[in-house]
Amino acid sequence: MAYKVDSDYDYLFKIVLIGDSGVGKSNILSRFTRNEFCLDFKSTIGVELATRTLQVEGKRIKAHIWDTAGIERHRAITSAYYRGAIGVLLIYDITKAQSFENVHRWLRELMDHADSNIVIMLAGNKADLSHNRAVKESDGQRLAEQEGLVFLETSALEAFNVEKAFQMILVNIYKIVSKKAKKRKHW
Repeated sequence: MAYKVDSDYDYLFKIVLIGDSGVGKSNILSRFTRNEFCLDFKSTIGVELATRTLQVEGKRIKAHIWDTAGIERHRAITSAYYRGAIGVLLIYDITKAQSFENVHRWLRELMDHADSNIVIMLAGNKADLSHNRAVKESDGQRLAEQEGLVFLETSALEAFNVEKAFQMILVNIYKIVSKKAKKRKHW
């Protein structure tokens, strides 16, 4: 979803957060949109939505950010929610090797349900727990390079790289959208 409008923002981009249950998707969303972090873990049921407007290259970009349940029984809900998404934050927990191994499954699901031009960022969350690390940062970086993804480690608890992750994905999306808009003007 990349719409140009004439209200309080110039563009509206739909971003989805995906990854296994418990990797910190909801806290990343909460940290980015409300600057809050909740220590009480509650699984997301279905889908949650939050928004935030940012400046990107002089334009007001409104990000509609969708947080989905990472639990298998909610998978039917998630396939429809990719529709219209222009960006994805694929999150794993650096302390849980299984969540990193499941990144390939999430990428397959994206290929099955999302637009082929979608911007994907891989984020290793919970960098504040590096003393319990099960996934090396270099492994995340290597996987991102192999798959052509942007990569960053984050910590929703410490607000480390959360803002940067969304800025990076929104800048990448904006560049693609503005390049397409310029091409249309030249026709």
